[in-house]
Amino acid sequence: MKLMKKMTLAALLFASTSAAAQVVEGPKVNWSLSFFGNPRALSAGMEGIIEEVKNRTEGNFNIQIFYGGQLSDSRENLDGLKLNAFEGAAICNFYHPGKNPAWMVFSLPFLPLGDPKVDKYVRAKMFEHPAIVADMAAWNAIPYLTGLLPQYEILGRGEAPTDLSDWEGLRVRAGGGLGDAMEALGATKQTLPSGETSTAFQRGAIDAAAFPFTYAHVSFGISEEADWFTSNLAPGTSECGWILNKTAYEALPTQYQTLLMDLREMGMDIEQAAYAEQDAINLPIFRKNLEEIVYSEEQIAKFREIAGQPVWDAWIAENSAKFDAQGVFDAIWDYAEEAQNQ
Repeated sequence: MKLMKKMTLAALLFASTSAAAQVVEGPKVNWSLSFFGNPRALSAGMEGIIEEVKNRTEGNFNIQIFYGGQLSDSRENLDGLKLNAFEGAAICNFYHPGKNPAWMVFSLPFLPLGDPKVDKYVRAKMFEHPAIVADMAAWNAIPYLTGLLPQYEILGRGEAPTDLSDWEGLRVRAGGGLGDAMEALGATKQTLPSGETSTAFQRGAIDAAAFPFTYAHVSFGISEEADWFTSNLAPGTSECGWILNKTAYEALPTQYQTLLMDLREMGMDIEQAAYAEQDAINLPIFRKNLEEIVYSEEQIAKFREIAGQPVWDAWIAENSAKFDAQGVFDAIWDYAEEAQNQ
């Protein structure tokens, strides 16, 4: 909670220096957003935006996040938006792959993501891609703020998988293409909601869990159950971002719409600062209490060989009849190249 308060303050310092005087006048509006879990680095960006919106509108546009699935189960936030049950929500694409098939591209392994500058550019551009927009339109929603999730790493219990063959038979919480990559190593993928993973560890239902490294492992209590962690597997990431109810957004006065969109850059900066701050705290603790697995360059190359291109090709083939899967996949690489050349 202290981190969230600190990041909210950072949001005000970031945006209010010149913007506070620019009051945005408008009617009284109250919004509710559905979020799974407690306040953490993933929610820090939206929390900062909410505080700045309140500040800039002098309290006329009030947005409240309801944590812990108070408004909806994590797998049903899209349904809630379609029913106009609330004005916005956070989603994780792999919680409901059939509901957001194009968004599953973000969970493919070994995409050119991981560098903060590249991530901001690529994900912001992808949130405007026709296929990504169409996924949300089917649920009366629009993409708003990417979660900018860091690369995943894996924490687990029992004997550490220091060789790639050691993953054979391990039950790993990992969704989407990342889960497919783990299956290529012989593991069994599990797609548990984040909040259920620690309990599954305690009950012996899973052996390892892939989460954004390092903040999510701590947020969901995984590091308290684990014996070891990977630090350079970097198999991929996913998209747990914020989306808005289309009906509610279009009903806003134009000045409120503009304000929300103008604050996305600030929200992304806050998210990345929150992740970096958590890494500085968590990584030394991990190294003190857990066994660190560092794979050789040869092992990483082998992993990419068996779980990279084959998983990409399978995803494109599986989805080509639903949308321009090849185009969506290529767009990420094209945007990454653009970001690197800027």
